[in-house]
Amino acid sequence: MTVHHDTDGVYAVLSALDLPCYVVAVAGRVGATHDRPAPGSATTLLAAAGPLPPHRLGSAAFARHHGVRSAYMAGAMAGGISGEDLVVALSRAGHLASFGAAGLPEARLGAALGHLQERLGAAPYACNLIHSPMAPEAERTCVELCLRHRVRCVEASAFVQLTPSLVRYRLTGLRAGPDGGVRAGHRVIAKISRPETAELFLRPAPDALVAELLARDEITAEQATLARAVPMADDITVEADSGGHTDRRPLTVLLPAVARLRDRLGRPHPGGEPVRLGAAGGIGTPRAVAAALALGADYVVTGSVNQASVEAGTSPAVKRLLAEAGLADCVMAPAADMFEQGVTVQVLGRGTRFPSRAGRLYRLYRDHPGLDALPAVEGRRLERTFKMPVDRVWQETADYLKAHHPDRLARARQDPKHRMALVFRWYLAMASRWAIAGVDDRAEDWQIWCGPAMGAFNDWTAGSALAAPEHRHVTVVADHLLRGAAYHRRLDQLRAAGVQIPGSCAEYRLPAVPVTRNTAPARVRGSVVTRSLDSREQ
Repeated sequence: MTVHHDTDGVYAVLSALDLPCYVVAVAGRVGATHDRPAPGSATTLLAAAGPLPPHRLGSAAFARHHGVRSAYMAGAMAGGISGEDLVVALSRAGHLASFGAAGLPEARLGAALGHLQERLGAAPYACNLIHSPMAPEAERTCVELCLRHRVRCVEASAFVQLTPSLVRYRLTGLRAGPDGGVRAGHRVIAKISRPETAELFLRPAPDALVAELLARDEITAEQATLARAVPMADDITVEADSGGHTDRRPLTVLLPAVARLRDRLGRPHPGGEPVRLGAAGGIGTPRAVAAALALGADYVVTGSVNQASVEAGTSPAVKRLLAEAGLADCVMAPAADMFEQGVTVQVLGRGTRFPSRAGRLYRLYRDHPGLDALPAVEGRRLERTFKMPVDRVWQETADYLKAHHPDRLARARQDPKHRMALVFRWYLAMASRWAIAGVDDRAEDWQIWCGPAMGAFNDWTAGSALAAPEHRHVTVVADHLLRGAAYHRRLDQLRAAGVQIPGSCAEYRLPAVPVTRNTAPARVRGSVVTRSLDSREQ
């Protein structure tokens, strides 16, 4: 048996995840090998860890249910940031990805779903369906387009109550199975941040909404009956501290609470599968992936780290800013869609003045009855921020409302405070569009949704090929997050058996040169590596 003493050999044995790893003692020296020592040999077995290829992380049921290879999902990023190229790349690599439909006009969304249908065929992907209490017609349009383009999975986000459109999507895919069970042809992955919201999706659709849809002939009588036997969601993503809309709750608190709720409620139908739980928010390093799975997550969902990828549908300048973000560079700012309620979103604070300007707009709205009541100095500041007269902003807003929502225009003309809110929301909405398009003269106003995972990812990738945005292909990011998580899970198994991992091997190593496809580390077959699997390199 060949003995290797170099650190690289130690790492090569540990990182060959599709092979078993045995920690052994040879002549008083501790090493590692892929080959189990023969009984009676001079090599003593101290600990063992079985093969752990990355695709075996998480729930096999999740992968089987969605037709993917891994229990890994890229969550939706609004405005088409998680666009067609990103979704196609991940789907073809065996991962699930959600198209960022929120905020897109009907024509753009319809075209995107058509392109995805052409490029992916029956391959799996999801489309985001965001709750829009101020614009329920947007939900209806999204569902109509998903049904038209045969989208088999939606990621339902920001729902605080179930709506007819969401329930319709779920129920129109129900049919009786040959075994007497229920088949759900339309899968729902619900993204939540509170247990009370999770409960909505753990239970079947409410009887009142089912009856309403049945009365409108939007579902069949059979589907109305089958609805009692299935929960509203197949999977629930528990979202902790994330970019965009977030309650910033710790995953270690939130995920166990939702898991207890799921187990307490049980299954709507004895023959059905339990609702699986995913972890999102703060997932930007292999250690975070491993920790989420150790906490009980069936799958993990990434977000912010994908926004800086080559395939993301945002501007190169924004990707460069994201690649420079640190752990403390995210702040909260007013949300465009729920501005009047004081709801906030998490955005990048570094490199943009959007958070401070948006915050000032909300304070003005809170403290004044209308635009005409603002002090003159504030009116001048608004025009500097908007880079146009306030009256012109209102005229653009009024023209849009007249064409799309005339009922809201009538209210705005009668309610000066509501009119002020609409003017301020114009700035908030445009700020994200300027960022996605990379409008240079509005760089100070870019609204870039971002969570702390971005800073963690940048810290982890510093000095590697993935430090540069042009090398951050979304499939390569996914591969290294999963492979690194499996590596750390292996180390944890060995530590639990009493092995002290040398400091030189305590971290998963990223390549120092650009990688454009998934690669596996070299295998060291039939060898024993004896360099410091003890405390001397701790």
